[in-house]
Amino acid sequence: MKLLIFGLGYTAGFYAAEASQAFEQVTATKRAPEILAEGRFRLLPFDGASEKIDPRVIDALGDADALLVSAGPDAFGDPVLRRLADNIAAAPKLKTIVYLSTIGVYGDHQGAWIDETSELRPSNDRTRWRVAVERDWLALGERAHKNVYVLRLSGIYGPGRSVIEKLRDGTAKRLIKPGQVFNRIHVADIAQAINACFAGAAPSGVYNVTDDEPAPPQDVVTYAAELLGVTPPPEQVFEATQLSPMARSFYGENKRVANKRMREVLEVTPKFPTYREGIGALA
Repeated sequence: MKLLIFGLGYTAGFYAAEASQAFEQVTATKRAPEILAEGRFRLLPFDGASEKIDPRVIDALGDADALLVSAGPDAFGDPVLRRLADNIAAAPKLKTIVYLSTIGVYGDHQGAWIDETSELRPSNDRTRWRVAVERDWLALGERAHKNVYVLRLSGIYGPGRSVIEKLRDGTAKRLIKPGQVFNRIHVADIAQAINACFAGAAPSGVYNVTDDEPAPPQDVVTYAAELLGVTPPPEQVFEATQLSPMARSFYGENKRVANKRMREVLEVTPKFPTYREGIGALA
């Protein structure tokens, strides 16, 4: 099987390195790749706003058995669909498409437990765009008879991107907002979920990809500090703390996201079911 990835960010980059062992060929795109070869996988340029598409991208799509889409949407929709929807629909070998989305599409549920059937309450442009693009990908799958999986990811962490690094560089904070919790997911468990989709045993559709235990963010910082043997940063009252608009909006959403469908239908058992296992491994 041959895999094509659109948008080689942190998560897709981790998966590309893993997938290179399982796929005959892995091709990935970036807006402006510094190099056109990345060791075990091929790297090509793709910019959804550009008038011209590299013909090698078209060729890779025509030859792909599996497609992973990690490129984020904009006000005009999904950059991949905008330029390549017809090519994707007509790709002769392409059977499975995995689109990486976010639990941000659910918005705020005031700390209640939610699942894939819960109401979507996107609270900003970014998440409203996500809702529209999810529907566009699912609609393409229906009309082109391809399996489309939408994976709604919770807060992503993993090697080089966790509270461990923030504690070491002094940027970690313990913000206290009573009742606030967040779900998380280790990048290795996202890779597991993507693999399960490409295996094709589970029905296509929407899956929450998240850990078992939504937890207060300050608890995660305290736990990591204990593992490192360092003093945790002082507690700060959320309302009195200077934050960027994006960070403040992040704290404006409070929900507990269930992963039962991921576990029972997609048959993914997280290697890191809570932040304790994940942070412990990273430490």
